[in-house]
Order: sequence, then structure tokens, then C-alpha cells
Amino acid sequence: MLHAQTVSGKVRAAKLLFRLQPPAPLTRLDAGLNSDNLIQIDHVTFGYDASRTILNDVSLQFARGKVTAILGGSGCGKTTLLRLIGGVYRPQQGRVIFDGEEVDTRNREQLYAIRRRLGMLFQFGALFTDLSVYENVAFPLREHMDLSESMIRDIVLMKLNAVGLRGAAQLRIAEVSGGMARRIALARAVALDPEVIMYDEPFAGLDPISMGVTANLIRRLNDTTGATSLMVSHDVQECFAIADYAYLMMPGGVVVAHGKPEELNQSTDPQVRQFIRGEPDGPIKFHYPAPPFAEALGLQP
Repeated sequence: MLHAQTVSGKVRAAKLLFRLQPPAPLTRLDAGLNSDNLIQIDHVTFGYDASRTILNDVSLQFARGKVTAILGGSGCGKTTLLRLIGGVYRPQQGRVIFDGEEVDTRNREQLYAIRRRLGMLFQFGALFTDLSVYENVAFPLREHMDLSESMIRDIVLMKLNAVGLRGAAQLRIAEVSGGMARRIALARAVALDPEVIMYDEPFAGLDPISMGVTANLIRRLNDTTGATSLMVSHDVQECFAIADYAYLMMPGGVVVAHGKPEELNQSTDPQVRQFIRGEPDGPIKFHYPAPPFAEALGLQP
């Protein structure tokens, strides 16, 4: 076993190597943008097709070094926001600003530069089923950095140890539970110590202990590395326990409230209160918009 000081030296060397390969500088936008915000969503409207708008004139700001939660029911556009930030899709109106630069999906060089600074925990893990747990976490290190196998090994084991799965390093993905797979995906998302970490439903499928450990890990990673963290989740209380700021979205792709968790907890707005408390009755409807059921069954005269 390598001495802890040797391991620490290797990690510092890995970080130095990563810094020696910065993305190419790109043209900056106007100086009027708030430099305290690493990412800004500026009056964005987007839909996957012309028949349905997912995001409707949405504006959000994500402060540097903070944990920001994006809360809301299914289908309100939370995951779509993460896809727009990563340049997977282009807004139909408005713009996405990343560190003072407008994200341009047609600029492949810019997209690669931005994505090198992003870590992503996908909603369903997106692990490579043909690779072991160890190789899944090692994958981004092999793709983006020129490191020795011993250094890759040290980093992978440290990341797996952080999520409590160092002992599962040699297992196949088919041999781990759904909750374990989510923790493996988290270890892979932070393998490169990214500047921005986007978590899509980080608490889904976790037991209460794993959920608490994961929440604390997200907070510690953010504070230790100075990263900017974006969490998309339905788990209000777990998010409120670790988030610095939160946005609440509703169906139709609109932001109905935002503020610090304690401010949202004290809100008297009926929509905010219903979502935070999980009340079945209120302005937020359970059913997706549809014609009357009797009409669908052909029972109306």
C-alpha cells in the first residue's frame, strides 16, 4: 500500500497536469453579466417539438461555488435545463451563458472545452454495463488525461472509497444494486474534480442511510473543491438540508419561486406550500392535461 503522502503527491500531480491542458480561450460576452454567477439561463424558451413548450421564458442564475437545487414535478423541464447547459440542445429563444460565454451548439471546439469542465450524474446512471465498477470510474481519466496506471488506480480507489464502494471495485455492473449503481455513477462524475457538477436526481433509488451519506458527500465535495453544484431532484428536504439556493419549477416550464431554503419553507404561496409539503390537494394537478375521461371513452352525447 502506498504511503498517504505519496498518494497525495500523485493527486496533486494529476490536478497539475489537468491545469496544464486548458481549453482554448473564447470570445467573452458583454461585461454586464454578473461575474459571481458561473452559469446563467437568460430568458430561455425551448421545446422538443412545435406542439409542446418545455421551458417558457426561464431565467436562472447559478452562483460560483454554491449548491443550487432545481425542484419541481416530473415534466417541468428540470433535466432539459441540464441538457441545455451541456450544449446537447440549442434554445429556441434566449441564451445559456457559461462563465461569460454563450453556449453555441454549433461550435464543437467550445462544447468540448465546456464539457471538460463539467461532471454529470445522469438520472439513470448511464454506466457501461460491459465494464467493471473500477473501469467505469477510470473511464473519464483514461479519456481526458495522460496518467500512469498507478495514478489512475489511486484516484479511482479514492473516489470509490468516498462513496463507500472501494470493496466493490472489481464487480460487474450487473452484480450491483440500483442504489450502488447510483453511487458508482457519482464517483465517475467527480473523477476529474470538475468545476461544475450537475446531479440529475442524485437521491433516487437510495436507502435512507445512503441518501444521507450522498447528500453530505455532495456538500463536502462542493466546499472542499470550490465546485459549483446543480441538483435536480424531487427530494425537497434532502435538497434543502444542503442547498444554498433553490428554484421551484412548475408544469409549463416556468419558475414560480426561488430563494434560500429557509425562505421557501416560510412561503405562503399555495403552489410552493403544496409542493414542499407534498399535499395531494392544491393548485398543482396530479393529472397531465387531457380531455374529459368520459369524452375519451366516447360516453358523452
